[in-house]
Amino acid sequence: MSDWGERVGHALKWVQPHALKMEYELQEAGERLATLRFRSSLGSLATAECGAGCWTFKRVGFWQTKATIRECGAGPDLAAFRNNTWENGGTLVLADGRQYPANTNFWMTEFEFATEAGASLVQYFQIGGLLHLSAQVRIQPAAADLAELPWLVALGCYLIVMLHQDAAAAAAA
Repeated sequence: MSDWGERVGHALKWVQPHALKMEYELQEAGERLATLRFRSSLGSLATAECGAGCWTFKRVGFWQTKATIRECGAGPDLAAFRNNTWENGGTLVLADGRQYPANTNFWMTEFEFATEAGASLVQYFQIGGLLHLSAQVRIQPAAADLAELPWLVALGCYLIVMLHQDAAAAAAA
C-alpha cells in the first residue's frame, strides 16, 4: 500500500489559497500533500505534483472533449478522461484498458470515480465556494492499492475546476 493508500478515510481537502490564482492545494490537517497549477487562467493545461510524481492534464477537443493525463516531461498518455455532458460525468480510460466511470450531481457539489463494477474509488463532496473553490476528498478502500491513485486524486480536482469554468462560461453567455 502506498502513502496515498494509507490515507483511506482521512479528511482531505482541495483548497484554492488565492482567489486570483489558478492554483490548488490538497491538504490534510493543514499540511500540503499535493498541488495543482494551471499554466494560465484561460487555458486548460495544468500540472499536478506530489511526493509520488508529477503529471500534466490537458483538455482537448471542442464538441467531444477529453482530458489527457501524462507524466511530466513527455511520454505517452497514461489515460484519457472522456467527458459525457449529457450524463453528468464521463469515463476515465487508462492505457491498459481499465475504465473508471465518473459522475457528478446536477448541482456539481459532488463528484466520484468508481470501478466498472460500481465500487467507489475517490469521492469529492462539499464542492463550492464563491471566491475560493474547494472540495472535500474521501479515498475509499477500493482505491488503496491503485498505482494511479496520486494522479487520480489530482485529476478529480482538475475536472471539478473545468466543470466550474464551463458552468461560469455558460451562465455568462
